[in-house]
Amino acid sequence: MINKKTKFCKAAALLGAAVMMISALAGCGKNTKVVLTAGLKKNEVFRISSASCMLPEVMVYLTNMQNQYESVYGSQIWNASDGQLSLEQEEREQVLTQLARIKVMNLLAQKKEVTLDDKEKERAAAAGREYFTSLNSAEVTALNVTQDLITKMYEEYALAEKVYQTIVENVNPEVSDDEARTITVDRIKVSSAAKASQVLGKAKEEGVDFETLAQAESEDQTVTQSFGKGEVSETLEKAAFNLGKDEISDVVESDGSYYILKCISTFDEAQTKANKEKIVKQRQSEAFDTEYTAFEQTLVRQLNEELWNSVTMIHQDDVKTSSFFEVYQMYFQHQE
Repeated sequence: MINKKTKFCKAAALLGAAVMMISALAGCGKNTKVVLTAGLKKNEVFRISSASCMLPEVMVYLTNMQNQYESVYGSQIWNASDGQLSLEQEEREQVLTQLARIKVMNLLAQKKEVTLDDKEKERAAAAGREYFTSLNSAEVTALNVTQDLITKMYEEYALAEKVYQTIVENVNPEVSDDEARTITVDRIKVSSAAKASQVLGKAKEEGVDFETLAQAESEDQTVTQSFGKGEVSETLEKAAFNLGKDEISDVVESDGSYYILKCISTFDEAQTKANKEKIVKQRQSEAFDTEYTAFEQTLVRQLNEELWNSVTMIHQDDVKTSSFFEVYQMYFQHQE
């Protein structure tokens, strides 16, 4: 039986998975100017510069994510809490963040003159038609949506993704083998310099099998470790990458502990290839974050606090829609 705390942690870790494409596109600026309820329309949850987010948009995101979680964990999942916020509160905030990002990214697209072409608009219209026709009458009423609104939401989703790709397409994709190289070591970790010296003697002078020694002497259960540059402390990285295959290091001090390393592999082609992809993605993310954050910080946000505080999940047996993001992926994922 999974307790509430475990459920909260698992589900909270999944928050945003349904819209992880957009989550990956940008961080959230901390210095954005915020004004509360300044001249917003009745059903307008927030406005960022000239971009508005209406209540039905929030309800589409919130309800689809809600029903996805309930299909896995059951409706009782919303009672889970980390001691500060309930999972329902966490999801509400996540939805607000996701929609705010999309609106900002659409404003950024407007600034950069990035637009959807006719084929992309046709896909959005087809996706809007498919999702809207999947709704029953109770869902249409509860969400208060039209097919035109759903199509507009898909267009904004697609444009957010497109402006991201436009910005990152010029990021240098070339990564050298040396930059991406991953090394694999067996390691012994102890908390005493004297013990480390003693263990090193057993490994180097007495010739005790290193893996056996690690199992017996290491204070960390992790013996074998693979890592690339920048993933461990500078002293550990330098010691490890200077080793040849089967070579044993001297004692290495790092963060108050003492390590002895044995090189198992100096180059793993598969891991190096994977690390190259990881480095390119990191470069892309950093390039986008830089431009996104600088732009976001120039914008004024207006939040209809009273309306936002009144937003709750829909708990009706005949409101089970959960395919909004899935339909988007069907029409836009891997499309050229």
